[in-house]
Amino acid sequence: MRFYRTLTVEISGCVAVVTFRRADQLNAMNRIMQGEITDAFEALSSDAGVGAIVVTGEGRGFMAGADIKEYAAQTAAEFDTFQAAGMRMYAAIENNRKPVIAAVNGFALGGGMELVLCCDIVIANQFAKLGLPEIKLGLVPGGGGTQRSVAKLGRNRANLLLMTGAIVPASEFVAAGLVNEVVDVDRLMPRALELAEIIAAEPAAAIEGLKALTLHAVSGDLASGLAMERGILGDLYRSEIGQQRVKEFADRSTTKKAGP
Repeated sequence: MRFYRTLTVEISGCVAVVTFRRADQLNAMNRIMQGEITDAFEALSSDAGVGAIVVTGEGRGFMAGADIKEYAAQTAAEFDTFQAAGMRMYAAIENNRKPVIAAVNGFALGGGMELVLCCDIVIANQFAKLGLPEIKLGLVPGGGGTQRSVAKLGRNRANLLLMTGAIVPASEFVAAGLVNEVVDVDRLMPRALELAEIIAAEPAAAIEGLKALTLHAVSGDLASGLAMERGILGDLYRSEIGQQRVKEFADRSTTKKAGP
């Protein structure tokens, strides 16, 4: 069991729930929180008992970006260190071996939206709002926001978001594909947990393979992606569970055809 100052990790069955706990700051991320997020997600990635992860925030915010008070007090060297540590944190989520479902309960701004962009599935409540408002500080995102927003939204949509600093209701991201579903407030966590349990019930190797394949597809390198896909499929087909499930399906199909 790991104990944290700025977040909690709760595991029930095969599902882990990571909750940011700086509600009085809209869960704004300081250096302590950044390190704890990295530690928590790296630990969960290697936990064989966990099949899926849900991440959410306490109170009205999912994560309102970096803690600007701390940000403003940083020296140039501290700023560079914070940004480098941030890259490791986002990688711990995006490259996590387990699917990560964001349950966006409120504002996801700046680094908070960059964290959402790293997740595999996004569920939001009807009051959630997302944005990359760094331009309002005369800055650009530093946690992959420019690159991942283009990959997930398309360049023109990303430009509009980045260049205006707009804070947009989650519902407007559904058609673009970033947000999978918008649900009522009281349905947010039940729906996120429901999806996590469905995913965690499937063979871990196949889910891990699917995550790796879809993440690779974002790079746009089709040839290597197809080769990777064939390799993972071949390994899964030859695995014990793959052989068992294929045979069970074939047996069921044969039984149906032989019936009256």
